[in-house]
Amino acid sequence: MYLLGYDIGSSSVKASLVDAQSGRCVASAFYPKSEAAIIANKPGWAEQEPSSWWENLKLATADVLAASAADPKDIKAIGISYQMHGLVCVDKDLNVLRPSIIWCDSRAVPYGQKAFDEIGHEACLSHLLNSPGNFTASKLAWVKENEPELYSKIYKIMLPGDYIAMKLTGEVCTTISGLSEGMMWDFSENAPAQILLDYYGIDRSLIADIRPTFSEQGRVTAAAAAELGLAEGTPVTYRAGDQPNNALSLNVFNPGEIASTAGTSGVVYGVLGEVNYDPKSRVNTFAHVNHTEDQTRLGVLLCINGTGILNSWMKRNAAPEGISYAQMNDLAATAPIGSAGVSILPFGNGAERMLENREVGSSIHGVNFNIHSQAHLLRAAQEGIVFSFKYGIEVMEQMGMNVNKIHAGHANMFLSPIFRNTLAGVTGAVIELYDTDGSVGAAKGAGIGAGIYRDNTEAFSTLEKLAVIEPSDTQEYKDAYEVWKSRL
Repeated sequence: MYLLGYDIGSSSVKASLVDAQSGRCVASAFYPKSEAAIIANKPGWAEQEPSSWWENLKLATADVLAASAADPKDIKAIGISYQMHGLVCVDKDLNVLRPSIIWCDSRAVPYGQKAFDEIGHEACLSHLLNSPGNFTASKLAWVKENEPELYSKIYKIMLPGDYIAMKLTGEVCTTISGLSEGMMWDFSENAPAQILLDYYGIDRSLIADIRPTFSEQGRVTAAAAAELGLAEGTPVTYRAGDQPNNALSLNVFNPGEIASTAGTSGVVYGVLGEVNYDPKSRVNTFAHVNHTEDQTRLGVLLCINGTGILNSWMKRNAAPEGISYAQMNDLAATAPIGSAGVSILPFGNGAERMLENREVGSSIHGVNFNIHSQAHLLRAAQEGIVFSFKYGIEVMEQMGMNVNKIHAGHANMFLSPIFRNTLAGVTGAVIELYDTDGSVGAAKGAGIGAGIYRDNTEAFSTLEKLAVIEPSDTQEYKDAYEVWKSRL
């Protein structure tokens, strides 16, 4: 018995086939092999053809079926993870009307800011938990104003994952979690966000039917089965945006638990057990995968632009030529905790929402030419990245989150002992590292939605824990953090 998971990213589409009993991934594949094209007809624009996601999904599915030699009839459920905040528009025949405006497109920024100011900051935050920002509803407002003829043909709007589910099942539906990421869910009213829809003049009928995140959301049609080589009638039983799904993949479901990634940019995603928001809107808050009317579970999302990109910049410009990342970590480890007073602010990759959208740049502080070396700079860079995480976690704590455990994949910056130990030490949280990814998580989410697993505890009982990092030297790390913060 198998579960099939899809992860619809902006760079590729990945498919993974998971043995439901062992929890083991038996085959995975992704397409395209080079990064997927993004259409940028004007500065700040970013679009993709939804049909390209479907074509890449077909190729990935074919590879997975061939590699596993699995009988498609043994695939009992399908789950979908997808790039968040995108906009897909279809007509009454379910034909796509225009390329999808994806998450990194910035054309809707002024629309969201104007709505935030005119509706009122307090009203937006208390109902939406966020500024309308550059999210899906604001993208649709741009279409309404700039492409009115096309807008008049829209039957339903969807997120990227909703589109893939539609292609699989022929049904148009979405989730509360999905609507919340598009600023189309009102947490005060527990209903679609009429406060913003009315402001933009968007008819509520454009919103798809709402289904629970873990539920049967349609079955594979005969036409889709013929295209993909799957069995007709296979149920789609889970969908979620990539960051909530990453948290699910790491078995992060409960208040106080954190899922973190640290690639080029960094993400801290924590679960909050009560409806709350940051009055300065420095973080984003969405409905988590297990949020219901009776059980509040919100995902508080902090994105830090200047993360691994600082470490790679240091490797190119401040480390000995030809050094590997592992060797660079060894060299940095020869410097003491706190880097003997050197602090680096890692914010050199654009404006940071955590800093109220200020663009402060990266900077180095406290260098003494007589005592500091490459090792101090390399360590200070990693510590500076961690301290920016801690700064954001403090925002989450102000919202009522008690951070006690951080789950992460064993990849990117989490491969560095300095990074891991500093994060555990300065936050006081236990760090657990796992071997998983988004498409495997989506498959297991499908298992929960189909009732194959009783709950997340059973679904992730076989999740391979690679390492546990306990906090140590906490006072030294906290002292170094206070020095770093004083230089912000």
